[in-house]
Amino acid sequence: MSDLTGRVRGPLAPSTAVQRPLSIDDVEIHGGPLGRWQQINREASIPLGLEQMEKSGAAPNLRLAAGEGGGAFQGYRFQDSDLYKQLEAVAWEHCRHPDDAYRAFVAESAALLARAQRPDGYLNSHYQVVKPDKIFAELEYSHEMYCAGHLFQAAVAAARAGLGEDLLDVARRFAGLLVQRFLVDGDDGIDGHAEVETALVELYRLTGERPYLELAVKLIDNRGKGLIKSTGMGPLYAQDHLPVREAATPVGHAVRQLYLEAGVVDVAVETGDAGLLASSVRRWEDLVATKTSITGGHGSRHDGEAFGERYELPPDRAYNESCAAIASIHWNWRLLLATGHGRYADLIERTLYNAFAASTSGDGTRFFYVNPLQRRTDLFEDAYLGRRREWFACACCPPNIMRLVSSLGHYVATTSDEGVSVHQYAPGVIRAGGVVLDVETGYPWHGRVRFTVRSAPGGEWTLRLRVPAWSSAGDLTPGADGYAAIRREWQAGDTFTLDLDLTPRIVRPHRRIDALRGCAAIERGPLVYCFEQIDQDTDLDDLALTPDPALRTVERDLPGIGRTVLVEADAVRLPPAPPGGLPYTAGADPAPAARATATAVPYHQWDNRDGGVMRVWMPLA
Repeated sequence: MSDLTGRVRGPLAPSTAVQRPLSIDDVEIHGGPLGRWQQINREASIPLGLEQMEKSGAAPNLRLAAGEGGGAFQGYRFQDSDLYKQLEAVAWEHCRHPDDAYRAFVAESAALLARAQRPDGYLNSHYQVVKPDKIFAELEYSHEMYCAGHLFQAAVAAARAGLGEDLLDVARRFAGLLVQRFLVDGDDGIDGHAEVETALVELYRLTGERPYLELAVKLIDNRGKGLIKSTGMGPLYAQDHLPVREAATPVGHAVRQLYLEAGVVDVAVETGDAGLLASSVRRWEDLVATKTSITGGHGSRHDGEAFGERYELPPDRAYNESCAAIASIHWNWRLLLATGHGRYADLIERTLYNAFAASTSGDGTRFFYVNPLQRRTDLFEDAYLGRRREWFACACCPPNIMRLVSSLGHYVATTSDEGVSVHQYAPGVIRAGGVVLDVETGYPWHGRVRFTVRSAPGGEWTLRLRVPAWSSAGDLTPGADGYAAIRREWQAGDTFTLDLDLTPRIVRPHRRIDALRGCAAIERGPLVYCFEQIDQDTDLDDLALTPDPALRTVERDLPGIGRTVLVEADAVRLPPAPPGGLPYTAGADPAPAARATATAVPYHQWDNRDGGVMRVWMPLA
């Protein structure tokens, strides 16, 4: 059974929480999309990532820092972080399926990092090789603390996964240097890219070294006081415009904001700072209400990979970086543990099955950096915005994706003094102390989830089941926290069935989202759907849904996707567009030409076939 003393074999182990996380190996996922993602992650994505650690320069750069080999530094100043995220992915995968090759990779990487690390604990291959005279002098854009944060998280993962403490020793030497300079000696520098804050808290949880927590507190309290030097992007870009406790809405670079929020919640929980936690909740509420795509994606602007203004949610120009989806899940998970409220699990589910799941191809070997909600015929921008790619020069997303998929079991269920709570539904086994639950379900394709108690302690305890905001749950009535609670003295062999309504539904946008006026989208269960050209019998741009379309589900096998559930919607063919001249006309629109059917596929499965036109939001006739 997981506890709160740092022995949780997973990314998060708060020392106090409303809900307590389970270890990765406490939850076995045996099928469904989550099980398939874990399978292809192990068989295809992680092997690809391990190859790329050499090809991309991540490992060779560190050899240069260690005085080994020749050549020039490769990639960006934050190239080290790719290796750290890859190490974390391997560590969590080792929790699920121990592998001597994973153990060797972690050991070899830890040894390389130890050789590259300076005697004072500093470790960053770019600055050691390229700019040794600028160490900690360019924090506004150096990513030095950002890389350190990913190192700390990898080290925590390796230690919790039973892969030794060599990597932890490297991390603690670097963390000690940060504590000395930025806490003890009083340097008020702050990295322009938040991430180290949440990592320092987790390092504190593992080791009990309170200065790590104190440094995280200082970094959060100092952000927003103008201490970050100008990057040319303005103070909003790095969330340095207002103190954290005063900021009302997420701004600037989306990934930076979301990683910052994860650290804010971590610090609030460990210090008992209710006001700090409330400030994060306030920003979450504004984010959900005004700055979240239907897929759970975040970041509406390509310029600065940033949040836009409230209700600025264009489908075609949506940035929705894959790393932002991951960071959002991190933030929501911390809020869920801190409060026990199901709305955070709802957003995790939306993001997981849509914005995050779309980031990876069906075979696990290609990735999206950007996740738009519409692709036009004449897409002309760079390869980051075209079809999925095997790797990127800026490869923050692929290893980040891998580390989350490896740790998915951590996000399924929790325990409390009352019993067991199930937040995400997948077939498999949940072990929570003396409770062992078998879960049978075809979710998200089918709405029935059947729980069988394999073993249970004596006495009463509560089984809490999340009822998603999009569904009813038959005779069950969820409480204000979004969970149906069944309390009884459970016995081995007892069963309970949750039935969720997967009837497809039409969703319309808020009237203030100008880019989506007159449009509608389709959802079924947790899945957002999209329309790809390959499934239509006429040009997709010439189709419109009827005002109140009938929706029909069809199960089908598709190349590159496999078995899936399509949704067919009543539509009309629009009349031909004017052949030339200005794209504006006077008078009413001409009548639709003919009745038609528009066919939609789950958004996360798009771009696995022809790479053609796609749109989530369809005009209404």
